[in-house]
Amino acid sequence: GPPAAAAAAPAPPAEGEEYESLPSGASLGTHMMAGAVAGIMEHTVMYPVDSVKTRMQSLQPDPKAQYRSVYEALKKIVLTEGFWRPLRGINVTMLGAGPAHAMYFACYEKMKKSLSETIQHGGNSHLANGIAGSVATLLHDAVMNPAEVVKQRMQMFNSPYKSVLACVMTVQKTEGFGAFYRSYTTQLTMNIPFQAIHFITYEFMQEQINPHREYNPRSHIVSGAVAGAVAAAATTPLDVCKTLLNTQENMALSSMNISGHLSGMVNAFKTVYQLGGVSGYFRGVQARVIYQMPSTAIAWSVYEFFKYFLTKHKLEKRT
Repeated sequence: GPPAAAAAAPAPPAEGEEYESLPSGASLGTHMMAGAVAGIMEHTVMYPVDSVKTRMQSLQPDPKAQYRSVYEALKKIVLTEGFWRPLRGINVTMLGAGPAHAMYFACYEKMKKSLSETIQHGGNSHLANGIAGSVATLLHDAVMNPAEVVKQRMQMFNSPYKSVLACVMTVQKTEGFGAFYRSYTTQLTMNIPFQAIHFITYEFMQEQINPHREYNPRSHIVSGAVAGAVAAAATTPLDVCKTLLNTQENMALSSMNISGHLSGMVNAFKTVYQLGGVSGYFRGVQARVIYQMPSTAIAWSVYEFFKYFLTKHKLEKRT
């Protein structure tokens, strides 16, 4: 989820580059459309791996749902639960990802423009980009969080819900509206280190393998993949907490004698440690890295391509 949300619209790379960041000429509609499509693609292409990640993050899994690797997990799920099982919950993800990403881009572009005017009279201000990105993320996650809760509950082994709608109704009835936002603060907290590590790693990789910053698709793919992998691995502890808050895994909670529902990041953090020790914080790290690498690589290479394509066109017009 948007760990990679912002990956689709990376902050403009560092100064001293041959080409500027995405031209301001592109209309808001274009950004929203591109954003929605990118968002849906990014969440759906690797969806089966995401399902595996959710299950591997289970703190007290059913013996029938214990997996050694992503490949083994997918094979086992397909053979014992049916071919379509790893795609369960994909519809709610697509439903959420479209509007969430469209809003992300719309908000990012609008705020970036108006703030840049204020801070640097039309210049490109890094502060403006930062603030715009943060507010856009708040909005994006506000839309995605409920979808994520439903999705993760549909992905769990022995999930009791018949359909997305049944899940929404049941959760609302038995746990109330707040259930859809228990992991909101955890998700936002996770985004900060994720994006920081992601951009720093991407820039570092570019310096190593593309020092002249030419348009070089292979370097963008490699840098993006490495950046996604490092950021995903580093933020796995928060992701495990997020999954626990979303699924309210009953076996784990009852073994800890937690009556009612677990809420709050601090409680989740403690519970993960009590049930899984330090290694508990890295449940599902393999699946998370495998999931993140292609989506970050795709996001960066698409972004860099558009940037190159649109600025090249502009430069040709000037000459």
